[in-house]
Amino acid sequence: MTRKRRRLYIVGGFMLIFATAAALVLAAFEENIVFFYSPTELARMMEQQPIPPERRLRIGGLVVEDSVGRDMDGVTITFRVTDTVEVVPVKFRGLLPDLFREGQGIVAEGSMAGDGTFIATEVLAKHDENYMPKEVAEALKEAGQWQGDHE
Repeated sequence: MTRKRRRLYIVGGFMLIFATAAALVLAAFEENIVFFYSPTELARMMEQQPIPPERRLRIGGLVVEDSVGRDMDGVTITFRVTDTVEVVPVKFRGLLPDLFREGQGIVAEGSMAGDGTFIATEVLAKHDENYMPKEVAEALKEAGQWQGDHE
């Protein structure tokens, strides 16, 4: 084997190892990506095809006034989230953030149940009177319901 051929095999081997590592990293990213949807986008998606229950996603919007309730177990909270066009029912089992209240912007992470209810595993509330999650603000702007600063 000539010196040139041996060098070619070594470079080829390194390229194969690098390509395999890149493929593994990209596969790991794909499993951990969680997409954000407004209630309107979610409704459009569900009209086209049902969302599998194992698919993780985030929804955001405003908590509908007079929609927050507790189940008999005292731990499960139900409420509705809207972008002023569509409404999504949400069920969450756990402790809500201190800043969670009706009429405020939230982002919830979880998955869709077969009956159209969003089963949240995490609920994030806005931090102060001037803050709204970027995704929620963009969804409200797209729906023509944004009432914040005029950017």
